[in-house]
Amino acid sequence: MRPLLVRTLAALAVAAPLAAQQPARDSTQLRTVRAVAAAGSIRLDGRLDEPAWAAAEPAAGFTESYPNPGRPARDRTEARVLYDGEALYVGVRMFDAAPDSIAAQLARRDASGIFSDWVHVMLDTHHDRRSAYRFSVNPRGVKKDVYQFDDTREDLAWDAVWEVATRVDSAGWVAEYRIPLSQLRFSGRVPPGGRVWGLGIQRDVARRDERSTWAPWTRNDPGFVSRFGELAGLDALRSATHLEVLPYASARVDRAPRELSPAGGPFYHATAANVSAGADLKYGFASGLTLTATVNPDFGQVEADPAVVNLSAFETFFPEQRPFFTEGAEIFRFGSPNTFNSYGFIQPFYSRRIGRPPQRGLGGTIGGEEVLATDVPEQTTIAAAAKLTGRTRGGWTVGVMDALTAPERGDFLARSIVGADTTLARRTAPVEPLSNYLAARLRRDLRGGQTVAGGMVTAVHRDLGDPALRALLRSDAYLAGADFDHAFHNRVWDVNGFVATSRIHGQRGVITAAQNASSRYFARPDADHLSLDSTRTSLSGVAGQLTVAKFGGEHWVGSATAQTVSPGFEVNDIGFHTRADYHAFSTLLQYRENRAGRRFRSYDAYAFTTHAWNYGRNPIFASFNAGGDVQLSSFWGISLRGGYNPWYDNDRLTRGGPLARVPSQWNVDLQTRTDSRRRVVVGNELSFRNDASGEYDQVVAFNVDVRPSSALRVRLAPTWVHEKDTDQFIRSLADPSVTATFGRRSVFADVEQTTVSMDARVDWTFTPNLSLQVYAQPFSAQGDFRGYKEFLRPGSFDFAVYGRDVGTISRDAATGVYTVDPDGPGPASSFAVGRGFGERDFELRSLRGSAVLRWEYRPGSALFLVWQQQREGASFTGDFAQAENDGSLFRDPVRNILVIKASWWLSR
Repeated sequence: MRPLLVRTLAALAVAAPLAAQQPARDSTQLRTVRAVAAAGSIRLDGRLDEPAWAAAEPAAGFTESYPNPGRPARDRTEARVLYDGEALYVGVRMFDAAPDSIAAQLARRDASGIFSDWVHVMLDTHHDRRSAYRFSVNPRGVKKDVYQFDDTREDLAWDAVWEVATRVDSAGWVAEYRIPLSQLRFSGRVPPGGRVWGLGIQRDVARRDERSTWAPWTRNDPGFVSRFGELAGLDALRSATHLEVLPYASARVDRAPRELSPAGGPFYHATAANVSAGADLKYGFASGLTLTATVNPDFGQVEADPAVVNLSAFETFFPEQRPFFTEGAEIFRFGSPNTFNSYGFIQPFYSRRIGRPPQRGLGGTIGGEEVLATDVPEQTTIAAAAKLTGRTRGGWTVGVMDALTAPERGDFLARSIVGADTTLARRTAPVEPLSNYLAARLRRDLRGGQTVAGGMVTAVHRDLGDPALRALLRSDAYLAGADFDHAFHNRVWDVNGFVATSRIHGQRGVITAAQNASSRYFARPDADHLSLDSTRTSLSGVAGQLTVAKFGGEHWVGSATAQTVSPGFEVNDIGFHTRADYHAFSTLLQYRENRAGRRFRSYDAYAFTTHAWNYGRNPIFASFNAGGDVQLSSFWGISLRGGYNPWYDNDRLTRGGPLARVPSQWNVDLQTRTDSRRRVVVGNELSFRNDASGEYDQVVAFNVDVRPSSALRVRLAPTWVHEKDTDQFIRSLADPSVTATFGRRSVFADVEQTTVSMDARVDWTFTPNLSLQVYAQPFSAQGDFRGYKEFLRPGSFDFAVYGRDVGTISRDAATGVYTVDPDGPGPASSFAVGRGFGERDFELRSLRGSAVLRWEYRPGSALFLVWQQQREGASFTGDFAQAENDGSLFRDPVRNILVIKASWWLSR
């Protein structure tokens, strides 16, 4: 496409002067320290008084990463490494001239954003300069373990079983680690030059917002793991097989009123209770690979998704939170550009598809009988799942996951009428088939981790023996792709990309529905590049991306990304994406200053553009944006961004109808944050968007972070959103008389919507191993539909309002239904909009909350006590004079769920 070529050449012209910048440091600055065998036993008490510590070589000479990159650290830090046949020991002494000022907040394990000093020990056991295990601890013994991957990214869901003791004294503080070798993956073979691991040690001083590093690293450097020093003297370590078993038992009590019960009618029970048991298994091979399996997994301790109102044609994305799937998820990442700016969103493997709610609803009529009430499972049961992950001796990273979900059936109460006789009967029907999900990932590191090539395949197979399911679901879905990432100029510059192909199979009606899904709309009447084929039993497509980026340097960074997704590309059976059929080109250029001065600790300024076209060459997105961020010397932070979107075409607005045009718009966003060192930290966001049609969004959000004591943290984040949409789709109906829009009327409305919500969190930590977390989200949304209107002509944003510009419209006060006669005395038939047709005035309320008491009563073993509460209410009166709610939220019906879960970690 000509515009894409022109923009690519322009981006390369912009990038050319950036290439003149030199890398932040040369690889010859590599630091090395040797580990030594521990003579005698090591007692973890935070004292480092065993003779072995004194005999070990110290890693010292820390330098600042920020706020003054490269300057010697203000306070001295020394680290030593020992080992024996079972574990690696790391002792870190952090001197501090003001030990009474050491920040030491208590928090639950893996906590983020707390005001505290930290020390981080990172081990690149494969010495691939791309991945590492990170073990962090604060002065109160709060632990955090993280898996670093792709040089700069991190996985907070990774957990290991390790021990650490800390101690604050008159000289500063000490951290004494014991990291079992069983928790680390490394090759059992000693290389010819000896076993060497990458080693990174960092120290954070909260009161100065300062980080110092043993192996020099700054924010200007193009990598993270690749900047580590080296740990030698490890030839005596032996990698061996290792088995971990984590059995669990749980009990759940669900008490709900009839209005909120998942089951209705005769299936309703005020109280439902069940007991379950299962186990997770982890087996570490000597080769460095790990087999993880789960049988009847339980996720009762997982926090509920937040409430949202979605009036679009697209699915809402919620992140994965289930531990089995989050741990090691980074290995299965594919299709995410390594760039500063891109268009669209593709996630080929989205693990929330596994165990999803059943896809068949039991409503309307089944077998000629009317459905009166149903009892359908809330989630599909995961019978078993297993994954093999890790890195081999030859530099191959492997990830294979397979999950089997059980078939699900739902009960329903059916009514049949034969003559004057009415019969009620209890029936059962399948709602989800037996399904198998597979995701496999393979990558190969070259050039010391500076070049990576790999591939991915996914597959879904469903047992569709039942005709009802066969007519609804796809029988098979596949994806295959290859990707690469090539860094050069000492990792300052990077080229990366991928190409993938997808294919789905099913009956004709199923594939026809896929062609008409909101991600593609093959039946659009004015789309010359698309053609609906109702005889097809398969659908296939391709996707690809190419990025050129500069990630390092003193000041300038940037990227240019080209993407393409063909109309038939589809991954939603095991992945996530909301649209296909586009080419896109995105750029970003940023100037940054990370060295502290008199007024600013750091600042940056940036500009970026995004453009997209569908395969019919219609411009479907255009955006120009600029902004900047600054941290003042007072530690306050300010971010400002503004943007302008010129007109472009919208091939989704009429939801399968003709092409429309989007009016030009502008937006601005301002965010501020106070000094994070204080006990009370306040942030706010003001966001505004307006377009030429009168549509607007107004967002006012605050967040308050209060630390009344070192053990208690309270966070409140109220948000107010007021928006007006001038293009809310209502319905489409056939009418041969409207030839301008290809024989279909597309009905829209103006919608004014106000949403008020607040995320409230309380973290009360009694000890590093015992904590209570409370979460609540009151939510209220009100929508007022008005100005029902009709889309007039393709390629425009022109509408005729019923009752003003064309036809007549009347409302039945009793039912709330609007009746539209689109041409008055003309021949067109009247039709209804409003209540009963999916869009109407509404008020939705909910209060979702949970309290989780977590006790890690022994290493790797935990007890959870979870209480969840859900309140929901709705009204569709359209009377917003009383909608401010006079306490209605707290009078709505409430559902309470209590879960007790205990797990026991076994290892050998």
